Amino acid sequence: MGIAESTPDELPSDAEEQLRNGEQQLELSGRRLRRLPSAVCALSRLQKLYVSGTGLRELPEEIEELRELRILALDFNKLERLPDGLCRLPRLTRLYLGSNRLPALPADFAQLQSLRCLWIEGNFLRRFPRPLLRLVALQSLQMGDNRLRALPAELPRMTGLRGLWLYGNRFEEFPPALLRMGRLHILDLDRNRLGGFPDLHPLRALRVFSYDHNPVTGPPRVADTVFLVGEGAVERMAERDEPTPRPPPRRPARAFDDEEEDLLIGGGSSRALGPPVDSLCALEAAPGLGT
Repeated sequence: MGIAESTPDELPSDAEEQLRNGEQQLELSGRRLRRLPSAVCALSRLQKLYVSGTGLRELPEEIEELRELRILALDFNKLERLPDGLCRLPRLTRLYLGSNRLPALPADFAQLQSLRCLWIEGNFLRRFPRPLLRLVALQSLQMGDNRLRALPAELPRMTGLRGLWLYGNRFEEFPPALLRMGRLHILDLDRNRLGGFPDLHPLRALRVFSYDHNPVTGPPRVADTVFLVGEGAVERMAERDEPTPRPPPRRPARAFDDEEEDLLIGGGSSRALGPPVDSLCALEAAPGLGT
């Protein structure tokens, strides 16, 4: 049986049934959609919209009519640009853009001041998108498998950031700006080209540091409370006087629960994570860790 395909401007036949339960959630993932049906943008009360893996190539400007939208999943599509209208969703807290073809983000992306979780892994980013520097409420930023070589000196402006995933990029030196990210809990630099690390003790809140698959000869200097993933990590942690911290989950499935906001700042639980890890729960998303 093939994947269902809707006419371009109509809602799928099961949309009314999906919305009938009062959750204001629409699941379109896995259908063939080159563009989002215009009728979707008329659902002004919609709060969760999942359009993953549909072959989507473009989004209409009218998406800005979804003023109540909290969660938007657009991953595993063929998007090469985002419309400015997407940047005018005042309640959006979680946005999933992974595995598209995005080389940049629009300048107006900085208007998404409610955004707390952004996944933009597996795109074509060569430079860190500067609009992100103005998203001070952002807590979880997934930028793995892009083409980044450097980070802006202004990165510490992102005072809310707790988890940063940069695995699979092209860093040859440890970005100096990271040493001023004293509130980071999780930092993932797997699969880069790093030959060494500075002393990471300035990262006082750090709980997990992953550096596997880099041309380094040993682990960095970190506080004894940091769980390490990489060459020599097991040996280093075994030498500590303190008990070895519990490991983070290995690539948990993405969760779309409302509980995710609690997980970003500690506490709560998620069906995708299983038992929580301390109070952080690995910020709900720990892609790249332990790979």
